[in-house]
Amino acid sequence: MMMAGQADSGIRRFGARLDKTAFSPHRHDVYTLGLTLRGVQCFNYRGAARQSLPGELVVLHPDELHDGHAGTAEGFAYRAITIQPSAITSILPGQALPFIEGGQSTDRSLKRAVSAALADLDEPLDPLRAADALFDIATALQAAAGQAAPGGPLDAGAAERARSYIHQHLDEPVSMDDLEQVAGQDRWQLSRDFRHLHGTSPYRYLTMRRLDAVRDRSQRGESFVQAALACGFNDQSHMTRHFRATYGLSPARWKRSVMQGAHAARTIVQD
Repeated sequence: MMMAGQADSGIRRFGARLDKTAFSPHRHDVYTLGLTLRGVQCFNYRGAARQSLPGELVVLHPDELHDGHAGTAEGFAYRAITIQPSAITSILPGQALPFIEGGQSTDRSLKRAVSAALADLDEPLDPLRAADALFDIATALQAAAGQAAPGGPLDAGAAERARSYIHQHLDEPVSMDDLEQVAGQDRWQLSRDFRHLHGTSPYRYLTMRRLDAVRDRSQRGESFVQAALACGFNDQSHMTRHFRATYGLSPARWKRSVMQGAHAARTIVQD
């Protein structure tokens, strides 16, 4: 089993593989959201036998009795994230905890949110990314459970103060504590307003602006290693993962394509 987590964020991530081992009936006081990777994951939940195939999402509500065992001789592997109920209620104040019937969900938004949180499990979870993942999962759980999203006016000023702070601190760690303080707004309301007003989350906005800066530095002749470190990434491989996920190319291939495009444009002008 491999584990990673942030106790202070209210979430923990881990991956495991089970062969002949079985979980006896037990309860957790946290949400457990897991993606089956290989094999057949079988479990009893709320009086019925369930099974999860590769790519399917399991959602166990706090304090619900369940067990677990492999459905075939090959065993099964999965990744999961656990979330403290208090972390959910801080994002959805005054509302009952979202409940997913049957312990499984096919909701695409919820699966995307969980998959994103469980990517790069061996990489430490950046505090801003942890807050981002928590907000996305909480709001997706809410929608999947059929609960209405809270309304209310948007605070454009607070969102703009947070956005400006991000631009001013691209090369430094940025946390929701920082953004909450500079925006003068509750972090979860800020997360909601920022998404509505800027089309993406604070963490993804920060990542995209860092990638913009990497591209600019690269075109001025700086190496990707130097650019990655100067723009707030842990190292070049950290930056490369985000670059490929965003642009569909490695940084080196992107730079070659830019150079080839510039050469072709000069040739056309000369002709």
